[in-house]
Amino acid sequence: MFGAKGIKIAAMDIVHLNGQLLPADQAQISVFDRGFLFGDSIYEVIPFYQSKGFRLEEHIRRLEHSLRAIQIRTDVDWSSLLDALVAANGGGNLSVYLQVSRGATEGRSHQYDADLTPTIFACCKPINDIYADGPDSVQGIAAIVTADLRWHRCDIKATGLLPNILVLQQARQADAAEAILIRDGVLTEGASSNLFMVENGVLYTPKSSSEILGGVTRELILQLADEQGIPCQQVDIEYSRLLAADEVWISSSTRAIVPVLSVDGHTIGDGNKGRLWQQMFERFIQLQHQMMHG
Repeated sequence: MFGAKGIKIAAMDIVHLNGQLLPADQAQISVFDRGFLFGDSIYEVIPFYQSKGFRLEEHIRRLEHSLRAIQIRTDVDWSSLLDALVAANGGGNLSVYLQVSRGATEGRSHQYDADLTPTIFACCKPINDIYADGPDSVQGIAAIVTADLRWHRCDIKATGLLPNILVLQQARQADAAEAILIRDGVLTEGASSNLFMVENGVLYTPKSSSEILGGVTRELILQLADEQGIPCQQVDIEYSRLLAADEVWISSSTRAIVPVLSVDGHTIGDGNKGRLWQQMFERFIQLQHQMMHG
């Protein structure tokens, strides 16, 4: 595809903006868009493998939950929008970012009219098939635990991610790949992931509440655990219990299930990827291949 000046546009440069597919360097929004000024917007990140949305219905359901929660009304066929964008970017394995803001006002004001037209934006970037080489290729990570500074409606996937950004930078400075958050003595989730731990063959994860995001991959793990007869409980998890766990995992849509081998410099279990993690990861591989090839 070529831009207005005849310059070839790379496939990943095609974005969706308010019903149009166009090169990213031609996409423009108002400086008074409320997503830009206030973070008055929500988003989703959806993996596509071989041009097929993985758990697409579940992502759309969560998107619509976030829209209802902040009272943004749309009438959009999300599946068609995303499929068209993926096709325009050449298909394959892509991560699709979708953002919906409340729209633009005539000037900067905290108040807004209910009839604003939302701004809808989506873009893609290539992702690796994280399952292609099996569990042996997955690297375990280090994590830190730090204070959860976010607001109390984390079930809304909002774009106001400054607390997440700051703690992830804190983790990076500690040579760690994730920050696990703690509030009132109880662990909630990672800065960009959900949290699991294993004790004596039982899988534990923090309770569902408005203080964690209902992760699509998290829900799938709970479903797969039930199908495989793995006992699973949603409970409050304290810091000392996490450090004493046999296994710790994080999960997200683009990273699937990642073993955490150390927390704050403390080795988890025997310091290796755990048996239960490998069992769950292999089931993920099967499920993804069924979707891609079935």
